[in-house]
Amino acid sequence: MLLEFSIQKFKEAEFFNEQTIQSQSSLFAFLQILSRSRFCPFVLITINFFYIYKKNYMGENEIKIGDQTWTSKNLEVSTYRNGDDIPRVHGQEEWENLTTGAWCYYENKTGKGSTYGKLYNWYAVNDPRGLAPKGYHIPSDAEWSILTTYLGTDAAAKMKSTTGWNEDGNGSNTSGFAGLPGGCRGGNGNFFNIGALGHWWSSSENETDDAWYRSLNYENSSVFRFIFYKYYGFSVRCLRN
Repeated sequence: MLLEFSIQKFKEAEFFNEQTIQSQSSLFAFLQILSRSRFCPFVLITINFFYIYKKNYMGENEIKIGDQTWTSKNLEVSTYRNGDDIPRVHGQEEWENLTTGAWCYYENKTGKGSTYGKLYNWYAVNDPRGLAPKGYHIPSDAEWSILTTYLGTDAAAKMKSTTGWNEDGNGSNTSGFAGLPGGCRGGNGNFFNIGALGHWWSSSENETDDAWYRSLNYENSSVFRFIFYKYYGFSVRCLRN
C-alpha cells in the first residue's frame, strides 16, 4: 500500500519532468539523509522508485548532439507504447510478406540483442500505437539530416563506434552516437551485413512500398541516405520530444 501510494502521488504531482531534474537530484540526496532517520521505510521505498524512474525515463542512455537529444543505443522494445505486443517473427517467408509491425534479432539469435538491439520493419516504426517509448519519437528524414549537417565533415566517423566494424573500419565516436554495424534483415527474410553496415529507419515514408533510412559503412566516412522496402528489418534510434 505504501509503495502504491507513493508512486501514485508522484504521478499525480507530475514530479518527474525535465524541468525539475536539478531539484530532483537535491531531493534524492535529502532522502538519503532521511533514510537514516525514523522515516526509513517510506524513504527507502521512495529512493528505490526514484532510481527506477530515473533509469527508465530520465535518459541514462542519451546523448545531446547539437540541439537534438538522441538515444545512444539501438531500440530493443518488444511492446508498443500502449503496451500491445509487437510480434516476433522468425520465419523467412513470413517476414518478407509482412504488412504489419514486427521485430527480430539478427539471425534470430537472442544473444545479438544485447549488443545490437532489435531489428524492426518500417510497419512497426509507423504503427500509431507508438514504437518509441514515452517522451521520444522515431526521427524523421529531416531530423536525420539535421544530425548529419550538424556533424559536418566525416559525420559517419563521428557517429560510428570505436570497435566492432570490419577491417578496422571503426569510427572516432566523437559525437557519442555509438553507431554499431548491426546489419539488417532483407529479401526472403535473410540476414546480412553485420559487422559491415548499420542501418536506421526514419519515420518518413517515400512511396507505398518504401521509406527513408540512414546507413553507415565500414569502408568510408559518409552517411548514406537511401530508401528501401518497408518489410526490411533495420535498427531504430529515438529522439527526445
